[in-house]
Amino acid sequence: MRATMTALAMLVAVVLTAPNASAEDIKIGLLKAASSTAIYLAKDRGYFAAEGLNAEFLFFDAAAPIAVAAVAGAVDIGSVGTSAGMFSLGAQGALKLISGQVREFPGFQTLSFLVSPKAYEAGLKSFKDIGGHSVAVAQVGSGSHYSVTLIAAKYNIDLASIRILPLQSISNQLSAVTGGQADTAVIAGTPVLPSIERGDVRLLGWVGDQVPWQIGAVFVSTKTDTERFDMVQRFLRAFKKGMQEYHDAFAGPDDKRRDGPNEAAVMEVMAKYTEQPIARLKQAIPYIDPQGRIDIEDMQRQIDWFRSQNLLKGEPKIADMVDARTVIPLPKK
Repeated sequence: MRATMTALAMLVAVVLTAPNASAEDIKIGLLKAASSTAIYLAKDRGYFAAEGLNAEFLFFDAAAPIAVAAVAGAVDIGSVGTSAGMFSLGAQGALKLISGQVREFPGFQTLSFLVSPKAYEAGLKSFKDIGGHSVAVAQVGSGSHYSVTLIAAKYNIDLASIRILPLQSISNQLSAVTGGQADTAVIAGTPVLPSIERGDVRLLGWVGDQVPWQIGAVFVSTKTDTERFDMVQRFLRAFKKGMQEYHDAFAGPDDKRRDGPNEAAVMEVMAKYTEQPIARLKQAIPYIDPQGRIDIEDMQRQIDWFRSQNLLKGEPKIADMVDARTVIPLPKK
């Protein structure tokens, strides 16, 4: 009887995850990071297939190009950290935010703040020491850049004393801080874990423990949102199942970090798509909102800061960039 039930369960799994010839093909742009696990789950568990979607992942090495790819039609859905470029496209009416996902959150690990061994030995051993040093970010106006500004403000550090090095990709950032060309770097946690383990870089800390903020968003081009809204709705139904499953694996009802009953199963999916061992991934578990809610107030703060740095034109409002039919605002505190 047990063998029969096992065989039946395997058959159901195959049916759920097998490509459906009549399903709608969609391309999803994302980073190969733990923060994308809700989408991995939606594909691996058959949630996309159940909604009539054949999902293909296109992995990028930085966040900003994904927004450009969505507008250009190279991807149908973008799931990544916020950036001035994303907000600029939203302000131009070319992009719509349809959901949130990852937030920098105490007790969880999304963006790492790294220090080169040379800078560490020279005395850069805490966040209050970053003034007068260089920091490698993905792009000017990226989430890594914005994180530096928040931490500088928290520790009353003159931002002008920090030299920002926009290096365009995670791999370039990591090479710079590993080789000592940059004193520090702010990079997604998953790709840097091997370097931390080897001692190639020092982990100063996690951004979410210092300055919580809304880092993740899911978006589509305005054209896609208008012409293929049924697909958007089906994507979100599947995605939200993935977000809830992920949340329950790593957080309690109070959002405090703890391992749930399905932690091991979710870790296996995370390891499969990030191509990292589970023991390593356990060191960097991001927070994902189970409903995909967006901190609207924080998003507007980001926009206002980017505008103050001449990275955005006009007076863009986050309310004009979100699809109110799908976005759930995070309740005000």
